[in-house]
Amino acid sequence: MLDALAWVATNIAMGFYNIVYAITHPGLWLNWSDPEAMLRFVYYGGSVEFFFAMLDIFIVVTIAGLIWRNFMWGVVRVLEGFANGVGRAAAWLGLIMVLQQIAVVFLQSIFRLGEITLAPIGLGFTQSVGWWAEGLKLWNAAVVALCVSYTFVQGAHVRVDLVYSAVRFRRKRMIDMLGALLFMIPAGVMTWLYSWFFLWRHLITPKVSASDSLELMLRKSQIVRWNVETIAFSPNGFNAYFLFKVLMLAFVFMVLVQAVAFFYRSLLEWLEGEDSADKYLDRDTLGAGEEAYEGTH
Repeated sequence: MLDALAWVATNIAMGFYNIVYAITHPGLWLNWSDPEAMLRFVYYGGSVEFFFAMLDIFIVVTIAGLIWRNFMWGVVRVLEGFANGVGRAAAWLGLIMVLQQIAVVFLQSIFRLGEITLAPIGLGFTQSVGWWAEGLKLWNAAVVALCVSYTFVQGAHVRVDLVYSAVRFRRKRMIDMLGALLFMIPAGVMTWLYSWFFLWRHLITPKVSASDSLELMLRKSQIVRWNVETIAFSPNGFNAYFLFKVLMLAFVFMVLVQAVAFFYRSLLEWLEGEDSADKYLDRDTLGAGEEAYEGTH
């Protein structure tokens, strides 16, 4: 037990050092013209060191927010504003998906075209109709991945409530805090660790793994090269499936951002009482007289 506590304390202390070192030595992990720098980026992106660096930032922000509550409210507004901004922008991808589907149906079924060329600025991009049809999945995945936090802020996720509605305000906020700390954040961290190396295994060769040490990664850097996945599931089908793996990471990132924002909002509302409920909350509205339908769209 003491060894475990010492390990945690050591890593928390080293987290501050690692943050400063990474900021002051960006070339060691951002200069991807150097294979060693790229493999350092890959290693640390899913490492224990990165986890404790993020934990240190969370601890510092939390302590500062408890001392200056306006600062914590500012953090909540920035994080929720980020979720809303990304979600509202990504929601337009649904329109692109619809227009692309209409174009595919008309050009394939009516005009019997086998290829579609997109040339918005004079640079032609030609792919088969099957490629464009399968590519619809990407827009759908992007809407799901990028709008997840926006939907949470808007209160539009489907929830099953057995206890929550029957308890008082402060107990609700306590449930929210525990839910964020014990479920949202741990699940997000575990999914990130899996998704990070899952993505890179389809971008570079030799393949990397979460079990690889930094020394092994640096040895691999001597022979590393880009090997971006371009395999389609059907002949002439959509061949950029690595983008779905990028979206997987984006999804987890959005969930983690919202988990932190939700924890801070719940903590502040627990401390300040019912008068602070939904303070600064930016939710879309359908207009006067439509309140009963809000949160269901």
